[in-house]
Amino acid sequence: MALRLIVQDGDPILKKKCRPVTNFDARLSTLLDDMIETLDDAHGYGLAGPQVGMLRRIFVALDERDKPEDEQAQETYEPGHLEFINPEIIAREGDAVGEEGCLSFPGIGAEVHRPEKVTVRAFDRTGKPFTLTVDGMLARCVCHEADHLDGVTIVDVADRIFDQEDEED
Repeated sequence: MALRLIVQDGDPILKKKCRPVTNFDARLSTLLDDMIETLDDAHGYGLAGPQVGMLRRIFVALDERDKPEDEQAQETYEPGHLEFINPEIIAREGDAVGEEGCLSFPGIGAEVHRPEKVTVRAFDRTGKPFTLTVDGMLARCVCHEADHLDGVTIVDVADRIFDQEDEED
């Protein structure tokens, strides 16, 4: 595995629509492994193909659905990761406004309307199809990363953009 460079605001790749993945091979597995390592190193919640310079319909996300409620158990908790290849959001429910950041826009925060719950159909790294329904932060992440695959960023969909450092004060 290797860390990949995260593409930053201003790079034209962030505005391009990605192509579908057609080969479910060792190269795809290596890319997914690298994206997960890069995501973890950056302390992010999700990372899409174009954010690592790959115009492919692929993203990874932190999976904290099994996070324990108990604070003591959280100290040793290690979240998993979800991999979405050629994802398609097939259902959306509700509406929620929330704050988002983006690894490609460091220091920038955005207030964005997203569905409270989404159902996504995608493929895993072996080409096996799956359907998953998620809510809360993971639903927000799925929408955010799926937007990246169509060349849409948080600055394009934000109701409000702010400097994250100013908001922390």
